[in-house]
Amino acid sequence: MPGTIAISGSVAYDTIMVFPGRFSEHILPEKTHLLNVSFLVDRLEKRRGGTAANIAYTLALLGERPLLCAAVGHDFGDYGEALREAGVDISAAYVCDDLATATCFITTDLDDNQITAFYPGAMARATAVDLGRHENVEYVTIAPDAPDAMVAHIEQVATTNAKLIFAPAQQIPALDDAVLRRGLEAAWLIIGNDYEFEMLQHRTGLDVDALRRGRPKDRVVAVTRGAKGSLLHTADDIYEIPAVAPSQLVDPTGAGDAYIAGLTAGLHAGRPLPEAGRMAALAATYVVEHNGTQEHSFTPQEFAQRLAAVSGV
Repeated sequence: MPGTIAISGSVAYDTIMVFPGRFSEHILPEKTHLLNVSFLVDRLEKRRGGTAANIAYTLALLGERPLLCAAVGHDFGDYGEALREAGVDISAAYVCDDLATATCFITTDLDDNQITAFYPGAMARATAVDLGRHENVEYVTIAPDAPDAMVAHIEQVATTNAKLIFAPAQQIPALDDAVLRRGLEAAWLIIGNDYEFEMLQHRTGLDVDALRRGRPKDRVVAVTRGAKGSLLHTADDIYEIPAVAPSQLVDPTGAGDAYIAGLTAGLHAGRPLPEAGRMAALAATYVVEHNGTQEHSFTPQEFAQRLAAVSGV
């Protein structure tokens, strides 16, 4: 029997406000040193998010029972219950009773410009999450989290027999070069978009070709390219995976997390790499068809039927 998939990373609330105007009409360039502006928004949405929770949620939809290994706050009750009902094991979540769960405040204008403030809250204590203490873990995903926690988790996974899935994404600028290199060299599966891999090469000197030919010999390097699809690199082959056209393009936020979930689920089930890649592409499409990173829903049977339809098999 395959082991558990453990997911580390952030759990957060996203508070999204839409300003029915343009920031440029209210911010005077010559007065930015005295900036004091207020925006009256006409829409506010509070959504569940965070890299670890997003990945775990889609994994659960795909029939897995992922173990959520993340720091959360005293306000995690309803969020945790929603994840548990979806099929996520939340028993390993580290609850901080004196802090709130991380929260991102995003204000967007009519030109899709954004002003964002992020409160880390409980995420700042993610080093208390010990990835080395869980038994029967086959894969461990290290997704964006508090930088010191990511450092600790890379070393913890190294003491286990679990395969490391490394997806540093937006935390690449916050991690030291040595830490990035350590994560890349220890990983069995590395996932990021084309821009992120350019950043990794600049920081570590390791390009995609060097990574795919490194150890372990069965390493996979997954490079996502948005609507252009993705490339799955191994030591011997490069597989081009087409994107799945959405029925409607609503919001791309969280598509990368769903891609990680789909690819992980496929490989965990023993699917050939190209098939696992097509699962990843379809999982990402479900997300872009909805507002929010955890608003999509499907049964494993519905997913399989749509996968067969878009794959032509």
